[in-house]
Amino acid sequence: MRIILLSLVFLSLLTSGCTWVKFPGVHKIDIQQGNILDQEMIDKLKIGMTKAQVKFVLGTPLVADTFNQTRWDYPFRRLSATGVETKEDVVVYFDDQGFLKEIAGNYTLTETAIE
Repeated sequence: MRIILLSLVFLSLLTSGCTWVKFPGVHKIDIQQGNILDQEMIDKLKIGMTKAQVKFVLGTPLVADTFNQTRWDYPFRRLSATGVETKEDVVVYFDDQGFLKEIAGNYTLTETAIE
């Protein structure tokens, strides 16, 4: 009886934290979080665009700071099934009147957008 009880306790401890146990044949999925952006979307932006125009092109920002209305953050994280993590960040800055001033992060504005 004692061996059966110890076996059950050991089995429950072994299976309680399944994240470190690699079961063969278990399907894992990619996990995506944030805003998916690409250079083509960034190329549509022009310096001087309004916040509404930027939101139309890029979508709603994931982080819009309540205390700093001149900065929008578009972070993106992807964790593949194999464990490879991809991080991309785009930060959009506006002037005090609400017009696009600058973009920072993994993508940059083209020369035609700056002119």
